[in-house]
Amino acid sequence: MADEQITTIGGCYVCKRTFTFTPASVMKVMIDPETGLPPGVTVWGAFREPTPEATARSVERPICPDCVARAERLGEFAQPPPPSFDTWRSGGP
Repeated sequence: MADEQITTIGGCYVCKRTFTFTPASVMKVMIDPETGLPPGVTVWGAFREPTPEATARSVERPICPDCVARAERLGEFAQPPPPSFDTWRSGGP
C-alpha cells in the first residue's frame, strides 16, 4: 500500500488539456510565472543565461504524454541523421 503512487489531475502546459498523471513520473518543464516562458528563453525564442531571480521564482508545470511524443517526433524531423555515402570503387585493371 505504501508503494502506490497517488495520481493527480492537472492541465498540460502546452496543449492545456486535462489529464491524469503521477507527479513523480510525469515530464515537467520549469516556467517563470512572470513571463510564461522557461527561464532563459526570450519572447523571440532565443536562449540566454537565466537570471537567478527568474530561476528562483520558476515553477514546474506538467506536460502530457501526447505533447512529449509530438516534441520527440519534431526533434527527429528537425535533426535528421547525417547522409551516408557509399565508398568509391576504383575501376581497377
